[in-house]
Amino acid sequence: MADARLRVLLDEAGIAARVEQLADKLSEVDDNWTVVALLQGAIPFAADLMRAIERRGKHPIYDSLWLESYRDARESSGKVVVRADISRSVEGRPALIIDDVFDSGRTIAYARAHLMAKGATRTLACAFVRKPLAMGEPIDAIGWDAPGDFLVGYGMDDAGRYRGLPYIAAID
Repeated sequence: MADARLRVLLDEAGIAARVEQLADKLSEVDDNWTVVALLQGAIPFAADLMRAIERRGKHPIYDSLWLESYRDARESSGKVVVRADISRSVEGRPALIIDDVFDSGRTIAYARAHLMAKGATRTLACAFVRKPLAMGEPIDAIGWDAPGDFLVGYGMDDAGRYRGLPYIAAID
């Protein structure tokens, strides 16, 4: 049953098309790369993107990094905390960081610095959603430029709810 407070902004078909476009763009990701998904929100996007990359005959290593700045709030605390680190070494390897939403650039910047300090040779960053406040911030690939609404679905949540929605919606 649909929630009347949710306004769908990007449906499943739109998400799937954008994931395929990103996989084409990120075709340089190969077996030498480590793909690092930022937990918890990037899991649906990372899974879809990894499958799309695999369909292109590439087989990068997968890992995850749990960074937190929101807790259960609707705004970032401004402080990024490592809740769980990567489990595989990135030393001497390039890393592709995957995130669900790019809103201030702070989390991606932290992840880049963290992975470089662990010996990554370079980092690329990809987020599925870019919010208007992040338009001038550096990122390598974006799936969709979103409005400034509070978004849920496709990994994005409201205090842990709605992450599993197969579409992206604004809460009215």
